Amino acid sequence: MLFAIGAGPQVTAVDDQPGYPAELVDLVLTYAGRPIRTALEIGAGTGKATRLFAGAGVAVTATEPDAAMLAELRKHVPAGVETVRAAFEDLRPGARYHLVYAAAALHWTAPEGRWSRVAGLLEPGGVFASFGGPPQLADLAVADAVRAARAPFLESDEIPSPDGTPPGQAMQWPGTELQRSESFTHVQQTVIERRLTMSARDYVGYLSTVLAYLELPTPAQEQLFRQIEQILPETVELCADIVVHLARRRPDQ
Repeated sequence: MLFAIGAGPQVTAVDDQPGYPAELVDLVLTYAGRPIRTALEIGAGTGKATRLFAGAGVAVTATEPDAAMLAELRKHVPAGVETVRAAFEDLRPGARYHLVYAAAALHWTAPEGRWSRVAGLLEPGGVFASFGGPPQLADLAVADAVRAARAPFLESDEIPSPDGTPPGQAMQWPGTELQRSESFTHVQQTVIERRLTMSARDYVGYLSTVLAYLELPTPAQEQLFRQIEQILPETVELCADIVVHLARRRPDQ
């Protein structure tokens, strides 16, 4: 995601969402069990996942409602990627794809009619994929210090499960909704373990894409981000596992 951080006259546009490993696209293509030639991406942001799938030879149509993000995406993706400025809810039935996927973006979509819209964009037997996961500070002492700095502003920065699934349950959202949907079958949840190192500034940049911080008034955001950056070491280690949910559109839908 693209965002602006910093107070005063100098505001910098930064893209600090971690990228995705090649293992992810291999997992999706293996699950499909047949060639994936076309894909629709929901909420493409600045195109990290777009580049991954396009690099694997998939003809990607990347949709994104934010003009600034879409402009940034166009700078970095292959010329063959089609870009559409639109929210998922504004997409109209038309072309159908072998794959529809969302990279850390599905929770931004409206729940009403979500799965019927996804199914309507997929060929029978086509694959839906959702993947992401919030990076967590690996150093518990650093995490505690950030939590203490955050406390006057936010009780928590975690995104609650949209359907109320408890954190400890084996199948997490959106797999839980996919299991209940009449349009999908063969629901699978996989975790790709990942560890990252990030600069303190880039980590604060990542935080500024998190919903809980976005909902704070701008002065409170800036104050909190300055405080967090001051208490962080120069670089931070992150546990950044990617949770992948896969499902197949029923052929008879």
